[in-house]
Amino acid sequence: MRVAVVGAGPAGVRAVGQLVRAGLHPLWIDEAPDGGGRIYQRPPPGFRRSPQALYGLEARKATALHAALDALKPRADWRPDTLVWNIATHPGRLNLMRDGVATEQGFDAAILCTGAMDRVVPVPGWTRPGVTTLGAAQIALKAQGCAIGQRVALVGSGPLLWLVAYQYLRAGAGLAAVLDTTPFRRKLQALRGLPHDPATLAKGLFYVTRLRAAGIPVAEGATPLAIEGEAPDVVAALRWRDAAGREHRLECDAVGLGWGVRPELQLADLAGVPIGFDPVQHNWVPQRDLTGRTPVAGIYLAGDGAGIGGAAVAELAGARAAQALLADAGLPVDTALVARLERRLLRQARFRTALERAFPFPAHLAAAMPDETILCRCESVTAGELRAAAAPDGPHGASPEVNRAKAFTRIGMGRCQGRVCGAAAAEVLAARLGCDTAAIGRLRGQPPVKPLPIPQPEAAP
Repeated sequence: MRVAVVGAGPAGVRAVGQLVRAGLHPLWIDEAPDGGGRIYQRPPPGFRRSPQALYGLEARKATALHAALDALKPRADWRPDTLVWNIATHPGRLNLMRDGVATEQGFDAAILCTGAMDRVVPVPGWTRPGVTTLGAAQIALKAQGCAIGQRVALVGSGPLLWLVAYQYLRAGAGLAAVLDTTPFRRKLQALRGLPHDPATLAKGLFYVTRLRAAGIPVAEGATPLAIEGEAPDVVAALRWRDAAGREHRLECDAVGLGWGVRPELQLADLAGVPIGFDPVQHNWVPQRDLTGRTPVAGIYLAGDGAGIGGAAVAELAGARAAQALLADAGLPVDTALVARLERRLLRQARFRTALERAFPFPAHLAAAMPDETILCRCESVTAGELRAAAAPDGPHGASPEVNRAKAFTRIGMGRCQGRVCGAAAAEVLAARLGCDTAAIGRLRGQPPVKPLPIPQPEAAP
């Protein structure tokens, strides 16, 4: 039986572990040079910072996952630095790209552990050098041993904001402030569901406490207004408004932005898995059940690519999806393990619901984006241009959904294919048309899911 696992983060590692334990030799693919995913990203060879310095309170989990990863590589067809740029089913086929060479690989069943990426609300000035996502700020610290600036402002909401802030503090990087756009009372209202995972709640409270104790300015209910500088390629300050409506100017030389993460669902989409809007996560997510099974035979999903749950959920879901695959293939299943995994997944789902309600996506910030703000940085489309394309009396008539707006404005047609601008564009369009975000739709996946190199023709003799 030919089994493929796409992704070597927490979900992929645990999925492969179960498959290898059952005697299979899966094809294992990851786009990165090594596994671990974004949360447990490994530094390059020769990097000298300890796991404690790199991962903080997650050091033990990261070390355990890396050990499992290294033990599994020889027992699988391990292919790092490899992009899966297309998928087909009936029969199963993966299109791969490595070192500029395209290949094709068949499969009978596949577990997609494609992970997630940052969700961003564009702010005037966000295209300046020195402005990154929170995920990119974290990658710089882990993979390159550097901060994104000497005086960094972190803006957004959700667990990643506080994790990155704590990691920067621990690394000795200069933090100008941490600005959380979620009001304190909103988080307090959702507190009842958070004890479903007391350890994670305790870690979050620890991060906030340490930041405040270190004298880092922290604000809740903040509204970012603009990132400013004397020249277009300079960050000098962040202008923002506090919960009381007072405006401030924070001097800084770099800004990290992020409002949670969104699933990387392009491969699931291309495989024919139905995609639906989750109003709690405020995300488009592929359809799958607790076991990881999808309506498409032979396609299983796990990790944040199947719906945001975090690293702990990803490990559980990866193992559960592998057990589902084994059962469907008629191979022995560990029923005791399956029962434990499902109990823990259900408990984590309740915690995640509370967490999403505590840190909701700030749709109001996207809807109120100034017209002159560049929304799609790849194609230089402004929020005003998108609103004009949606106007009923505009040159094209109303754009009732995001793919038609894409055709009129080129929003989402650039290098990122809407990964960065798509969520905010939907909010801008929904507000202009006066409808729910779900009615706007989503930017559909198309192959290649990421840009591919084009071989240079050989020079004539």
